[in-house]
Amino acid sequence: MIALGCDHGGFELMQEVKAHLTEKGLEFKDFGTDSTEATDYPIYAKRVAKAILSGECDRGILICGTGIGISITANRFKGIRCAVCHDVFSAEATRQHNNANILAMGGRVVGPGLALMIVDKFLETPFSNAPRHCNRIRQIESDEN
Repeated sequence: MIALGCDHGGFELMQEVKAHLTEKGLEFKDFGTDSTEATDYPIYAKRVAKAILSGECDRGILICGTGIGISITANRFKGIRCAVCHDVFSAEATRQHNNANILAMGGRVVGPGLALMIVDKFLETPFSNAPRHCNRIRQIESDEN
């Protein structure tokens, strides 16, 4: 199950993503927003992060105007690794190397064609499980200074 969330700046691109996921037969849960009316991205980032941490969803996709604010909010949750990706290579690398569980994009930064390629690459790429990457994730998640 894929958790989806966006603010008004990501609403139109999220509609493209939802149609694409539906076309591919992938299940998702939409945590909002439901229009282009101005709203606050932290609401939706928190909903998606909590859905992943609870096990309700496996991965997430967040979209705001730039992808930055919504990703910063999601990354405040221990166990969430949200990466802003505006190219296919970064989407692949963050899955392979960082085991990112949320993809963030900017609705005002990336067009729909590229965004759907980024989504596909993020969803199809497995984590490499290489010892060096596992060690780095442990260091990221450690509370030690």
